[in-house]
Parts: sequence; structure tokens; C-alpha cells
Amino acid sequence: MYSQARRRVLTGIAIACAAVGGYLLWPVALHYTAHAILESREVRPSKQAPDFSLKNAKGENLRLSDYKGKVVLLNFWATWCGPCKTEIPWFVDFESEFQARGFAVLGVSMDEDGWKVINPYVAEHKINYPIVLANEEVNELYGGIEALPTTLLIGRDGKVKFLHSGLISRADYEKEIRQLL
Repeated sequence: MYSQARRRVLTGIAIACAAVGGYLLWPVALHYTAHAILESREVRPSKQAPDFSLKNAKGENLRLSDYKGKVVLLNFWATWCGPCKTEIPWFVDFESEFQARGFAVLGVSMDEDGWKVINPYVAEHKINYPIVLANEEVNELYGGIEALPTTLLIGRDGKVKFLHSGLISRADYEKEIRQLL
């Protein structure tokens, strides 16, 4: 029916079409795969906050699960971060004001220089809540912290109720804390 030459040409066209289709669809497939992987790791409201164990300035381990049953403001920050410097006095006030009602602030420093820069900063700003030093494992647990500050408000059930990347107003934080208490 078809000549041998015609079959070769049609087969070549079919192979070329498949190759071009694969070439064009490959980035789309990779995009959807990468997006699915990121979504599975992403921490977002209504998901359980991943537990972790990090060391404080004294070298003692502190676990997020130690705060079970409390409303927790979990703040990822750094000493060099301008918006973080704005928020920290608010968090000091919140810790004092709401601690008796089952509220706690926990600061997770992302400073690469570690305790040599964190300790003086904590003393200077009279931070009254626990500070721990992040590691890559915790960064990955929380989907890769891309912006500082990143703050999560975690309900008494351990689930993330509010998630903020970047600076929001003190009034917004206070409203969310009161809602959870």
C-alpha cells in the first residue's frame, strides 16, 4: 500500500513530532512535579506545625512540642533584618501581656554568625522570650524560609492558624493572638 520510502518519511515525521512534543512538554511536567513537591513540604494554615528541637544560648534543647496546649507565636528572624527589629519590641510586650493566658513567643534566629551576634542583640533589646538558633533541617521542615521575618501563629492544637511572610502591623498580630486565646 505505502512505499518503503513513504513509510520511512512518515515514521520520521512521527518521531520528530513526538520529540518536539516531549521537548515542549518536559518543562511543564517538571514545573508541576516541583510544585507538587513544594506544596507537600509547605507549611500553611490548618496544617500541623512541624516539631523540631533546637539549642538555646545555654546549649539546651528546646522543642516546639514543649509548648503543646499553648498559643505560640513562632518567629523566624535575624539580627540584621530591619522589619524584625520593628517586630521584636511588640513580641516582648505580647510575651509579658499574654503569657499568663497560655501564650508564648519563640524566636528562631536565622543568623549565620550564630550566638556571637545573637547574644548581644538579645541583651540589648531585653528579649524576654526563648531564642533558638535555626539549622538547615528546620529551614527545610518549614518549606524553606524565603523571607524574614516569617511568623506563624500556632493554635493550642498545634496547627498553624496564621502565617505571615514579612512585616504586618502590631494591631493585626494582637487581633490574631486574642482570637486564638
